[in-house]
Amino acid sequence: MMFVDVAKIKIKAGNGGNGAVSFHREKYVSAGGPDGGDGGKGGDIIFVADNNLSTLADFRYKRKYVAKNGENGKAGRSSGKSAKDLIIRVPKGTIVKELNSGKIMADISTDEEVIVAKGGKGGFGNMHFATPTRQVPRFSKPGSQGEEFEVQLELKLLADVGLVGFPNVGKSTLISVVSQAKPVIADYHFTTITPVLGVVRMHEESSFVIADIPGLVEGAGEGVGLGHQFLRHIERCRILVHMVDVAGSEGRNPIEDFEVINNELKSFNEDLAKRPMIVAGNKCDLAEDKQIDDFKDYVESKGYKFFPIMAPINHGVEPLLKEIEKQLSKLPPIAIYEVEKIEHMHADKDQDEVKVINKDGIYFVTGSRVLKLINSVNFDDYESLQYFQKMIISIGVMDALRKAGVKEGDTVNIYDFEFDFVE
Repeated sequence: MMFVDVAKIKIKAGNGGNGAVSFHREKYVSAGGPDGGDGGKGGDIIFVADNNLSTLADFRYKRKYVAKNGENGKAGRSSGKSAKDLIIRVPKGTIVKELNSGKIMADISTDEEVIVAKGGKGGFGNMHFATPTRQVPRFSKPGSQGEEFEVQLELKLLADVGLVGFPNVGKSTLISVVSQAKPVIADYHFTTITPVLGVVRMHEESSFVIADIPGLVEGAGEGVGLGHQFLRHIERCRILVHMVDVAGSEGRNPIEDFEVINNELKSFNEDLAKRPMIVAGNKCDLAEDKQIDDFKDYVESKGYKFFPIMAPINHGVEPLLKEIEKQLSKLPPIAIYEVEKIEHMHADKDQDEVKVINKDGIYFVTGSRVLKLINSVNFDDYESLQYFQKMIISIGVMDALRKAGVKEGDTVNIYDFEFDFVE
């Protein structure tokens, strides 16, 4: 299956159902009173980790996810059914970001379900609006809108150890030796073109996950080569193992290789460059003793521990794994990203704002909240009209009209309902 680790989708939670306008009807009961039920809640958009998924490829073919709306209220004080939640399954380690702001809405790194977009609440039926002075309310409340977002999904693999280094230094060989992972291994650059995860089992009660990402090259932090697009997969890693061809078998200098990769990590993410690091010098069978000693002295002068290995024959690998295990025991668990507050909770927030346009002396009022209000009011009923007058004040229609310069007696049009403005 094609490995895809970034995807953009639209999600829309369900709207709440509208409250009902109804009156009790029963033989021999002349005035049964209001019995309109409430609307049901709209379905939430819920993300959940699926251990059987390892890529976001499915989201290339379906880009819009919409939960169902809640049912409208019914007569006899019957509430509408709440809609089922829409479950979206993603690989463990997926980050959900609000596309416009880039803020993190959820980190799907545990088995817990995460509500990313909440369904709208159901509206009250007319039974809620009955009072001693308003015994026959002929209006109800519409349901509220569900949250709507355009989001970016980013898969950041959950691994304890990140294996970094130039192409063809033996990273894939090492992970195949220490785990059950079976990466493609060949003597040419960029044999590994997707991240590979392997589980290293030290003994019954100790294991860790190691990630091999495609080889980095100079300029990777700015997008050169294949490795740059996979650097995100080691951002969570607790420790890095920097693998170097200590023999310089491809004509490169091991010390220069070491510094180039460290600079690329720093360029991509400063925090990543500060992560604990162990250095593994591979291909020692091809190197002279002086080459190994010079590189060892340089690395240790920088404060790193060095392990000479020959990955294909598993030589020197055991001490390296024990040092990884030792350091991991002292480090905090894999990082979980904190959720950031999203200010704009609806994709159509601009439509919620009350807008007033003066055209030929008539003040036209628009806005989705205003339209909902108009649709919920019975203008032939005096009490319903009173409710309307109260609501246009609370949702800001009157303030918007004043800012637009309306004066006493001017004509106001709200979706074809016209009246004279009166302070």
